[in-house]
Amino acid sequence: MMKAKRERELCVLAFVFASVWSSCGLCAAECEGIVLENATFRLVVGTNAVAKSLVVKATGEECLSAVEPISLFTATQDRPFNNEIKLIHLNKRTVYPACSLRRDGDLLIAGFPHRMYEAKVRVKVEPSYIAFELVDFICDRKTTYDYLKMDIPPVASFRVLQLPVANRLHFGDWLNVSWDDKAAVCVAASSPHPDVDHETHNGWRLLFAELAAGVRLRGGCAALFALPGQEAFLDAMDVFERDYGLPRGVASRRSSLLEEPIFHLSGKVDPKRIDDILAYAVRGGFRLMTFDYSHVVVESYSYGHCGDYDWRPEYPNGAIDLKAVLDKVKAAGITPGFHTLHSHIGLESRYVAPVADPRLNKTRRFTLAEALPDDTNTLSEVAVYEPTADTVMFPSCRVLQFGGELLSYESYTVKPPYRFLGVKRGAHRTRPTTHPKGEVGGILDLSEYGWPNSCYIDQNTDLQDEVAAKLASIYNCGFEYVYLDGSEGVNRPFNYHVANAQYRYWRLLKPEPLFGEGAARTHFGWHMLSGANAFDSFRPEEFKAKIVEFPCAQAPIARQDMTRVDFGWWYYWMPEYLEAENGERSAGLKTVGTQPDMWEFGMAKAAAWDCAAAVMLPLDRLRRHPRTDDILKTMRSWNDARRRGFVTDEWKRRLRDTKKEHHLLLDGKGGYELVEWEQISVAGGKDTPVRAFLYEKEGRRHVVYWHVAGRGQLDLGLPYGILDAEAMETWPTDLPHDKVVRLFADAKIMEETR
Repeated sequence: MMKAKRERELCVLAFVFASVWSSCGLCAAECEGIVLENATFRLVVGTNAVAKSLVVKATGEECLSAVEPISLFTATQDRPFNNEIKLIHLNKRTVYPACSLRRDGDLLIAGFPHRMYEAKVRVKVEPSYIAFELVDFICDRKTTYDYLKMDIPPVASFRVLQLPVANRLHFGDWLNVSWDDKAAVCVAASSPHPDVDHETHNGWRLLFAELAAGVRLRGGCAALFALPGQEAFLDAMDVFERDYGLPRGVASRRSSLLEEPIFHLSGKVDPKRIDDILAYAVRGGFRLMTFDYSHVVVESYSYGHCGDYDWRPEYPNGAIDLKAVLDKVKAAGITPGFHTLHSHIGLESRYVAPVADPRLNKTRRFTLAEALPDDTNTLSEVAVYEPTADTVMFPSCRVLQFGGELLSYESYTVKPPYRFLGVKRGAHRTRPTTHPKGEVGGILDLSEYGWPNSCYIDQNTDLQDEVAAKLASIYNCGFEYVYLDGSEGVNRPFNYHVANAQYRYWRLLKPEPLFGEGAARTHFGWHMLSGANAFDSFRPEEFKAKIVEFPCAQAPIARQDMTRVDFGWWYYWMPEYLEAENGERSAGLKTVGTQPDMWEFGMAKAAAWDCAAAVMLPLDRLRRHPRTDDILKTMRSWNDARRRGFVTDEWKRRLRDTKKEHHLLLDGKGGYELVEWEQISVAGGKDTPVRAFLYEKEGRRHVVYWHVAGRGQLDLGLPYGILDAEAMETWPTDLPHDKVVRLFADAKIMEETR
């Protein structure tokens, strides 16, 4: 009797689910609205849970798209769980949009077509934003789940906020903001946990914040912003960051320090030579200086000791010695920063040898189908239960971890019984040992850059906090900004772990960094990485082309997110000659090395977009490079011109033309003027030891020329004579443009000194 009654109840429930799904959804008639309002905007949502209007009060601008009705909330299940419903519908991941909404004080109660649970979302109305937090689910176990032994409800993810927003002139993909002068609409997260993103449609975007089970479902929070333009929006975001104790992304973006070029220490850095280094930095007009972690702690090739962070011998007193060095940097008027790889573990570190830490990340999990003895001479195969298809096969990345031992392999079988073949025990100096049948291990998550000498931390463990504390103890000696390199080195889900790994390190830094840069970005990282990223260095012969290809292309994109990029890194290349067969230098150049016009091109393009650049300057090369004085003078002039406001909006428009090059001149009045110049051929080519650039001013032609690698003489022929070519000089002339070009192309280089 009771069984028959229960079956009838379930059948009714299944019928209700099917009918409500078709009639209670987004096609419901217009109904009474729920108004969420603050001092800056007014959001109206129907009792059918569909957003009806979002108006910016100051401008009266309607921000929603009316093309398609969209529910404010959705719940996603991996599959149906009630038996009869499971029999009716496919067992697949299904999104259920909310179809009803009611308000209870500061709570919104959302219902769904299946009628098996409701969601409680707390609304926090602040003057410049409204926050939405998933509190819990309302679920009656007795009527829906009483015979299922499982946690309820079975929600895999929940969109705590989603809105169809009309397209505007700008869209910042990183911050998830659509904006112009009339309105800026943004859905942002209050922590790294929500997956904040958008879907692109014809004329509009769906902005959303999604909470995932296993990351943070209950307690996950996102905020809605709708304000009149960029500055009002940044003001509101600044308040939001303060309210939730977030890194100060707005304050750092508004600091003039953010546009300053960065003197990035390179090569071996002896703290006893810091005064020499600072002298060069002052000559170049630098106010920022980045130390790599390897300048203060022991490191080997390709991050091999990451994680240990033992003081270098040059710092016998550890933190005391480092603080003394940083005090000197600050006394010179320069702010020091710290470059680190917070998510890397070196394969030569104590976290790997002789016993590999279990908290190293594995990209695939495998279970031993047979025990492994500690006899390294007989074993050449490893049997596992799981399918091996698509396992890593890049030569240096074929590494398994079982327990504390690493094992390399050559190949594997793709059909059962599954085996790794050509196995060698004790890889990377780990200690071979016995492993029982059933032990779980997997493929070690090795760095994808260079010849892998590091691997990544499993972010679901406390190893990231342990390593972050070591790095923070170094940063807290007096560094004031940070570069979070290697940020892509995390496990899935990347949208969560990239920023969360950064944040686990960031929040230990005292004082909070003035700004941050990083190698990878996800939504929450906007609050930390106000300096965005730097690109890797490029050879002199391709430098200008790569500036155009990469940072010039990214700068307008980053601008959509109210962010600058770092136009660096620029490495300081020495000019090099080819070697003749007899061991002597030939007349040809292997590379012209870094030259003043190259970095002037980069500085000009960076200035065009209010961006910075980081230059990598080894002390030994600064001393040996024949054009160091000219290069530093170029940097100093651009630094000074930008600080004093000479780089006007009109200049920036000119400088953004990537097909043109510009040169900064003193105007004779203590200021600067900008001229367009072009490189001209010298002695038959542009790769000769003398470089020359031609510009026109007040009806005259001027040629700026110099020797790239030493000294020489440039014979222009009679009656123009011979020019000494060494440091940068200017040759003025009344000759017409074409005549000047021919004159230098036909010139001869004599008595070259190398």
